[in-house]
Amino acid sequence: MMEPVASRLPLLIAGCGYIGKELARQAMSAGHPVLGLCQSASSASTLAQQGIPACTADLVDPASLAAVAAGWPRETLLVHCAASGRGGGVDAYRRVYYQGMTELRAAFPDAARLLFTSSTSVYPQIDGSWVSEASPALPDRETGRILRATEEETLAAGGFVVRLAGIYGPGRSVLLKNFLMGESIIDVRLEEPRTPDGRWVNQIHRRDAAGALLHVLTLPEPAARIFNASDSTPMLQRRIYEELSGRFSRPLPPEGGPDASRKRGWTHKRVSNSRLCGTGWQPEFPSWFDALDGDAALVPSILEQIP
Repeated sequence: MMEPVASRLPLLIAGCGYIGKELARQAMSAGHPVLGLCQSASSASTLAQQGIPACTADLVDPASLAAVAAGWPRETLLVHCAASGRGGGVDAYRRVYYQGMTELRAAFPDAARLLFTSSTSVYPQIDGSWVSEASPALPDRETGRILRATEEETLAAGGFVVRLAGIYGPGRSVLLKNFLMGESIIDVRLEEPRTPDGRWVNQIHRRDAAGALLHVLTLPEPAARIFNASDSTPMLQRRIYEELSGRFSRPLPPEGGPDASRKRGWTHKRVSNSRLCGTGWQPEFPSWFDALDGDAALVPSILEQIP
């Protein structure tokens, strides 16, 4: 039986935010030395207070990254999971994702394994079909095209790409928060292809997303280099809201047209996680409702955000 590759190598996490922190916790529990790279000193200090070693670094400043590289093992696992920020537009995307990956490649040329956390938003399908890693990933938004360019930059260096579905977990669930705030809409498209029950929603719990990243980082050399990380149960909006309406005694959200202003575009597809599951990974929460029932912190953490 093959041993996991780089099972105890150090791990450098560029962008140690919502997913990066969970990845750091899981990696440290598995015995990896970890260092998180943060944009600000306050973020690095907060991580340190939570027991996660961290330092400041600017992903697009070669000198900043060179200073980190000088004090860190050359043979390292390296993950780019920095985010552009909620208000970030096209320029922020290009700077954080594409330029950031380019500079990371240059600063850590001997990385044992390089991984970029991308998004399933690169699949632009609106016909409700299942999409796999072999499906066309030709986004129609510039932000999506930047993600794809960053994926190609990563693959050109022999790295790996994990495309994450919508991330949720304690303190973060846009789906649940919007429902409880009365701000949800069932995206009914009247023209072809019609969506009478709204669009398909693809989600992944933070613990499962971080576990998927660590799994890919430490796999024996796999044949594939791109993986979808999603739970096993895509859900139609109407079915979600019908269940939530019963659970919380709230009205069903109204119908509305698809939101064309979504930063990464409006899509209607079901994301397959079969390739990743075929390597031995399984989600702890196979569906979003499994997490609502099984993660005791999830619902209370969202309810406390509701005025």
